Amino acid sequence: MRTSEASGAGAIGFRAGTEEKRGRLRAAAARPSSFDWRRRISPITLAVTLTALICATLFVAYDASRTLSELHRERALAEIMLSLPAASRASGIFTPVSDTSLADNDGLLAESRAMAGLAGRGAAAFLLAGVMALVSLRRRRAGMPDMLQRDSYRTLAAAVPMGLACWTEAGELIVCNERYRARLDIGDRRLTYHQAVSRLIAGGYMKLLREDENNRVLELHREDGSVLLIDERPLADGGFMTLVSDVTEQKRADALLESIREDQRLLARRYHEEKLKAEAASRSKTNFLAHLSHDIRTPLNHIIGFAELMKHETYGALDPRYADYVQSIKISGEHLLASFATILELAELESGQKTLRQDPIALDDILEAIARKYGGQIQRAGLALVLGMPCGAIVNGDRLGLLRMLGNIVENAIRFTPHGGRITLAAFAADDGVVIEISDTGIGMSEERLASLSQPFALGDATLSREGIGQGLGISIARAIADLSGGRLAIDSSAMLGTTVAISLPLAETIIDSAAA
Repeated sequence: MRTSEASGAGAIGFRAGTEEKRGRLRAAAARPSSFDWRRRISPITLAVTLTALICATLFVAYDASRTLSELHRERALAEIMLSLPAASRASGIFTPVSDTSLADNDGLLAESRAMAGLAGRGAAAFLLAGVMALVSLRRRRAGMPDMLQRDSYRTLAAAVPMGLACWTEAGELIVCNERYRARLDIGDRRLTYHQAVSRLIAGGYMKLLREDENNRVLELHREDGSVLLIDERPLADGGFMTLVSDVTEQKRADALLESIREDQRLLARRYHEEKLKAEAASRSKTNFLAHLSHDIRTPLNHIIGFAELMKHETYGALDPRYADYVQSIKISGEHLLASFATILELAELESGQKTLRQDPIALDDILEAIARKYGGQIQRAGLALVLGMPCGAIVNGDRLGLLRMLGNIVENAIRFTPHGGRITLAAFAADDGVVIEISDTGIGMSEERLASLSQPFALGDATLSREGIGQGLGISIARAIADLSGGRLAIDSSAMLGTTVAISLPLAETIIDSAAA
């Protein structure tokens, strides 16, 4: 457990401690400042002072009036006594006074004594009034507000939705609300600031979060796991106020959020590491395929060339049986050469080593070129080709790449569409792009088969194939070309109903605007 002194909590808190603050205080004291009696003297103190002075004045006025009246009566009586000797001689009752100067001296002496008593009593009255004023002002300067201010503090404290306590500069409690009392469980007892801090800590510890001239924020971790935030602010009369709020749930939420962020950072780091590994593996794969393609294509070219030479019987006639063998060698070599060329092309497209041109191309010309190229093959397969209406769209792209992309999809449609089926080739232009659709009425695919098309080397059903199975790279190459062209490829298929491949491409104006932005 840390004490309030070790935690930096004190009754004068943010106003003591550093040489810098002391220097500022000395500089402020050295500067001439006008006496603000409205700030130093409260209305009640002023009322007490004025009341005491008025009472002293009334007392002096009454005492002076009474004293002067008595003196006047005594003087009148003395004059009467001085006028009695003549009558007394006639009546023989009084004896005459022989010396009148003695009576005059006694009168003056009595008047002097009366005025001295009047001055003493007046001075005592004003002295008592001054003492009352000094007591009231001294109580005010000691830091304890008067009753009116304490009532204002109570009204303010009751309206604050958190624990609030106001203290004098010496650390005496002025007022606190019910939330503060419930937090400290102090009931109706009065306590000092140090006692309140000790009760708040209750086996925990306190740390200073922020401190300046006008604010000090402390964070209190209690033994039961709760966390309190204590905010101390100065008051205009020299005291200070304490705000206590429970931030336990906020701290727990912050800890949970920090844990989630740490997990996110860990996942992001792992993702980055795995991405670097995947990119390195992709580069290694591309390099391996490039070397493999070069190493295999060179001997394949020799095999195909020698087979062609033997087929033409350049150095003499061959046995007729060798003619079929030579033709098989040539066809197999050409097929193997095309396979390695396709694998190398996919590797270059996926790794970004093969860049595509960005030339303005009329999409209707591309569709017509595809129809002319594959029209004969479609007719020989007993299929019908339907070419949609012209769309007039202009796209930026690589002409050979677009032809290769659409050609791969059309070849798949021809391969997996039974006799009597139909292949539809159409394009639809919009304000933000164009969509190319290649539809067939072939055997279609199940959901599992459709999901596997996202991976290279995914082979299809060969039951209706007329030309054998390729490497399963046609869709992968088409998707790579669409991505490099700024578009997207999507496939929709149902078993025994057919397949539709949709390719979205941006218009030439859209590509130019995006590049400018």
